[in-house]
Amino acid sequence: MSKGIALVTGASSGIGAATAKALAADGWTVHATARRMVPLEALAAGAAGDITPHLVDVNDGAAMDDLIASLGIDLLVANAGRGGAMTGLVDAPAEEIEAVVHTNVTALIRTTQAAVKGMGARGRGHIITVGSVSGLYATGAALYGATKHAVRGFVRNMRLDPGAAGIRFTDIQPGRVATEFYDVAVADDAVREQIKDTGIEELTPEDVAEAIRWAAAQPAHVNISALEITPRDQAYGGVK
Repeated sequence: MSKGIALVTGASSGIGAATAKALAADGWTVHATARRMVPLEALAAGAAGDITPHLVDVNDGAAMDDLIASLGIDLLVANAGRGGAMTGLVDAPAEEIEAVVHTNVTALIRTTQAAVKGMGARGRGHIITVGSVSGLYATGAALYGATKHAVRGFVRNMRLDPGAAGIRFTDIQPGRVATEFYDVAVADDAVREQIKDTGIEELTPEDVAEAIRWAAAQPAHVNISALEITPRDQAYGGVK
């Protein structure tokens, strides 16, 4: 018996793909969205559970509204996001700034709004956002950090939203995760490799996915407001 219907955005790779797999293996009926269909189809084919792929970009608000309305989801994992201006704000093109803010903030809010409409009417549901430690601490990525601060504030305020009664909200705040994030976010090869060379054992997407699966598996009256997850050797607030 299915635990319910889950929608995972940005599921073609990394944390999104690992989360879709973990939820499907845990008994959820999973719907996975992304901008690349081939990896979504491979994800669905290799999963130990039920995953249905959807070629939908979270920035297409109308398409996301239609999909969410048609599914009647019980769980939303708002994972889709992007980086930009990771090495400094001064030289960032205006279109890059707009794209990062739109994907990480505007699209996430729109997707949440669509999910809350159905969940609120049923008086139950769970929305999990994938934030970042950059939304908690100064990490030097001003633009990206600003969007993740926005996500954290949004989630906390949604718990008081009059239309969200009965809905749980969780913000997952990972540190360094071994994904393709920087491969996409940083264009300069040399700078990218320097940023990626942390010298520590980073989290895997599966580590974060397990935290998401665990939060979703809690009893309906339990709300895990936030989970900060970092590698053992990554810490903030001091000199080591």
